[in-house]
Amino acid sequence: MSSEQGGALTLLRDREFAALSATAFARSQAYSTVLIALALYADQFGTTGSVEGLFGTGFALVQLALVLPLGRTVDTGNAKRYLLAGLVVNVGVFVGFALVESATQVILVRVVQGLGASLLWITGSAVVGEISPDDASGRWLGGYNQVGAFSSLLGDLVGGYLLYAHGFTLTYAVLSAVTIGAFVMLFVYLRDDPGGRADPADATGLETFRGLLALPTVRALSLFRMAFAVGKMTVIVFLPIFARKEFAITAFAIGWILAGGKLTKTLLQGYTGDLTDRVDSRHRLIVAGALLYGLGTALVPAALLAEGLVEPITLRVLGGEQTLGGAFLVLFAAYAVIGVADSLRLPASMALFVEEGERLDSVASSMSVRSFSWKVGQVIGPAMAGVIKEFVSTAAAFFAAAGIVFAATVAFVVMYARFEATAAESPGAAPGD
Repeated sequence: MSSEQGGALTLLRDREFAALSATAFARSQAYSTVLIALALYADQFGTTGSVEGLFGTGFALVQLALVLPLGRTVDTGNAKRYLLAGLVVNVGVFVGFALVESATQVILVRVVQGLGASLLWITGSAVVGEISPDDASGRWLGGYNQVGAFSSLLGDLVGGYLLYAHGFTLTYAVLSAVTIGAFVMLFVYLRDDPGGRADPADATGLETFRGLLALPTVRALSLFRMAFAVGKMTVIVFLPIFARKEFAITAFAIGWILAGGKLTKTLLQGYTGDLTDRVDSRHRLIVAGALLYGLGTALVPAALLAEGLVEPITLRVLGGEQTLGGAFLVLFAAYAVIGVADSLRLPASMALFVEEGERLDSVASSMSVRSFSWKVGQVIGPAMAGVIKEFVSTAAAFFAAAGIVFAATVAFVVMYARFEATAAESPGAAPGD
């Protein structure tokens, strides 16, 4: 199988990959649908920018606290149990979201959602990396992400429609059914105790993380991800809110905007996963993707100019009318660019972390370091953007996010070049070796 080419469709013949992909499907669909719901909650409760920032920060805080110990626990324990627990938590989250009556309650449920997402994302990615063939980790991770991207696309389209046409309760009931289905597949098809190759007696968690951070590639990628996450999370949290509160775009149409990025991401990520396995300089894919992401982020505020310049069109879709103006077109295009950017960046980043983690037989710990660095930026980003939005402007928040993405990319290039120069003087220590 390792020599075969192709994306997730080919890999889904493997029952274990299919079961793991089901968890990615449930997780991503829920995440995308909830982001649209957050825009509706922000409009319904009349929130300020600072409170809206907490919608993202609350989600990330619990993940920041759990990501490192969870990674080590998965390396030495039964990963299957953590995946099943994550699915159970998510069902509880949907019940909570259906019952919220204030912005404060939304933030609290987002905290619990962060717990479920941590269990599924860190554990699922680590298990895929562990059970994949040695020469095809990029392909498996790319295919796994391709399923998640496709599910996220469905979350935007189907979730957006359900929220628009049927409200919160039915939407969360559908998400619960999908999650329960993933639970059954995982329970039946995934082997017991997948991965977990590290012996707890060999090293403490602290020693493992110190060993990982001693690797130049891990250090460079971790610092890059901290800064990059600040910019990216601004887009993820605030673009749907921007579309809803500034332009009164419906939940259904917001789903279309987000689908532009998810479609490009779904179509390209399988190919870029294969590309990741073939190229030597994987960091160049990360740089290209990051620069493109910064460009897409900088395009978002142009929606303010385009709204009055383009004649709106009205479409009748599924029994309702959708009025789409210049803002919709700009936001759709910006998010499509962002989808291409993520397709380039994600498989290469994940493959490098898996490769480095395999040196210490601690793939899950490596993935948790990857996630921890992201969570630092994920906590800071929405809070920072919310304050900028509230006291300066929404456009300023997006421009600041784009600037941070560009600065993080430049810093990553400089760090990686320095590591390569050091490695050239000391053969055998090259980044990513």
